Amino acid sequence: MPTQTSLQACIFNIQKFSIHDGPGIRTVVFFKGCPLRCYWCANPESQSGKPEKMWNNQQKKYTTIGEYKTIDEIIDEVMKDLPFYEESGGGVTLSGGEVLYQAEFATELLKQLKTKGIHTASETTGQARPQVFEKFIQQVDALYFDVKHYDPKKHREGIGATNKLILKNLGCALQEHQNLTVRIPVIPNFNDSSEDAEQFAHLFNKMGVTKIELLPFHQFGQKKYENLNRKYEMQDVPQLHTEDLDYFRDIIENYNISCLVR
Repeated sequence: MPTQTSLQACIFNIQKFSIHDGPGIRTVVFFKGCPLRCYWCANPESQSGKPEKMWNNQQKKYTTIGEYKTIDEIIDEVMKDLPFYEESGGGVTLSGGEVLYQAEFATELLKQLKTKGIHTASETTGQARPQVFEKFIQQVDALYFDVKHYDPKKHREGIGATNKLILKNLGCALQEHQNLTVRIPVIPNFNDSSEDAEQFAHLFNKMGVTKIELLPFHQFGQKKYENLNRKYEMQDVPQLHTEDLDYFRDIIENYNISCLVR
C-alpha cells in the first residue's frame, strides 16, 4: 500500500547484496548531503545535498550524481530482495553522506520498512539536533556511530565542527540503543597516535562504550576528487592496513573495550 506522503530525498546510490553494512545480506541506501567536511572523505560526491555533475570515466562524459526519490520508490526497490533478507537475517541500511541531513524522510522510511518486518540499520556521524536524533534511532535496529576525534578543537580543525553535538547524541544512543557500534575512522596525522588511542579509551570508559571498530584510512575515494574537479588533501598519504593498527587496538583493549579492526 502506498505511504501517501510527498516526501522526497536526494539519493545517490542504492547498493544491493552488501555484506559489510550490518548483519546478513543488505541493501544500502546512500543519502546525499552532509553537514561535516572531513578532509579525507571517501565519498566527496555525497557532501552536497543536491544533484551534481561528476565525470564518468566509463561513459567518457559528465553524469548526474543524485536523484530525488520518494519513500514508495525506495521501498519498491529494496523489497525486490526480500527473500535474501529473510534467508540471511539481513535487511536495509541507510548511509551517506549523513542520513540525518534529510532526517524527516529517513525516519519515515525506516518506520515504513519496520512495518514490513525489515531489519533496519544506519550509519551516522551523529551531527544532528538531539530531538531529531532521538526520534530517528527509535526506528533503527542496529546503529553504527562514527566518532572522529575526542578533542573539540582538533575536531573542528579537521571536520568543520566541534564534537559537542556528536558526543551528546552518542550519550543518548548509549542510553536508548542496545545494538550500537562505535566506529573510529583512523586517519594519519589526525587521530592515529598512541596518545590518541589513550584519549579515545578514556572518553569511552567515561561514557560507557564497551565495543568499537577501527576503520583504517584508505584511498578508495581518491579518483572521485579528480572527477569532481576538487582538491584532495590526502593525495600522497599512504593508506593504512589492518595490521598497522595493532598498537591502537591493543591500547583500546587495555581499557576493557572490545575492539575490532575492519
